Amino acid sequence: MTFITRFAPSPTGPLHLGHAYSAIVAHDMARAAGGVFLLRMEDTDLQRSKPEWDAAIVEDLTWLGLTWDAPILRQSEHLTSYNTHLKTLENMGLLYPCSCSRADIRAAVSAPQEGVSHEVYPGTCKKRPMADRKQGDALRLHLDRALARLSGRTDAFAEASPDGFDVVFEETGDSHKGLHRLDPDRCLREIGDVVLSRKGEDIIAYFLASALDDVRQGITHVVRGEDLFDFTPIQVLLLTLLDFPVPVYHHHRLIRDEAGKRLAKRDEPAPSQSIAQTGQRRRTPAVWLALAKRLSAPRRQTLHQTMGAINSASSPSRTAV
Repeated sequence: MTFITRFAPSPTGPLHLGHAYSAIVAHDMARAAGGVFLLRMEDTDLQRSKPEWDAAIVEDLTWLGLTWDAPILRQSEHLTSYNTHLKTLENMGLLYPCSCSRADIRAAVSAPQEGVSHEVYPGTCKKRPMADRKQGDALRLHLDRALARLSGRTDAFAEASPDGFDVVFEETGDSHKGLHRLDPDRCLREIGDVVLSRKGEDIIAYFLASALDDVRQGITHVVRGEDLFDFTPIQVLLLTLLDFPVPVYHHHRLIRDEAGKRLAKRDEPAPSQSIAQTGQRRRTPAVWLALAKRLSAPRRQTLHQTMGAINSASSPSRTAV
C-alpha cells in the first residue's frame, strides 16, 4: 500500500510555526515512505477564507522546501458534492434539523482548537422530523441511531449494543499509539449529536468535509496535531457509516511557546505578510528552538541557516571605522 498523506490548512490567516511543523512532519513521513504528499485547502468557511491567505500559505510551504504531488484540492470548489453524502445519512434516518443558536453552530463547523471544550448537544430539537426542516436550520447527526445502526440494528428506536459494535482505528502517534475501539457509551457522553451542515449557506462541518476529502484524495495516513485526536472518533464513525475505508492516524506533538501554550493563528499579532516575506522576525529564539528540536537533522540545518539569514537581515549594518 502506498503511503498517501496530506497537509490541510484553512486559509483564514497566515501559516504559523505550529502549522509549518505539521506540514513538515507529514511531508517528510511521505517522502521517507516513498509515498505521496498532497496539499488541500479547507476553505469551506467562505466568510473567513481569503485568496490572499491561500496564496501566502502556498508561498510559505514552497519557501520551506515542501513539494506536493498533485494539484491543490480546494474544498470550496466542490461544496455541492458533500450534499450527496448528507443525503445518504438522511436516507438512513440519521439526521434531524436543529434551530438552536447559530453561534453554537458556527463554532461547530470551525476547526477544533486545543483548550476549547466540546459541549455535548442536549437534544433540544432531537424529535424534529426532516420534514420540519426550515431555512437556516442546522443538520445534526442522530448519534443514538447511528450507533445502533453500526451495532446491526436499523429500527427507528434501536439502541447501540456493545456486543454488536466493533468500530476501530489505528493510531501511530507517540501519545496515543495503538488500536482504538470506539465505545458507544463514551461516544454518547462525549460526542453527542454533532452539527454536520446548515441549510442554504453551503456550510459543512469541518470534521465531515475533512473526512470525506481524505476519501476523495485516497489518504491512507492522516498526519496532524494531537489537538485533533479527540475529534477522530466522530470522523471514524462517519466514514464507517458511509462505508468508506478508515485511514491510519498519526497525531504528533504540538509546537508550544515559552509558556507552554500551543501556537495558533488566534495568538498571532495582526499579520500583513507571510512567513516567507517577514522571515518571522517577530519570533523569539525559544520558539524557533521549539520547532528545531522536533525536526530531523537535515531539517534542523535548514532551519538554522534560515535563522542566520533572518538575523543578518534584521540586524543593523556595521561599517568599519
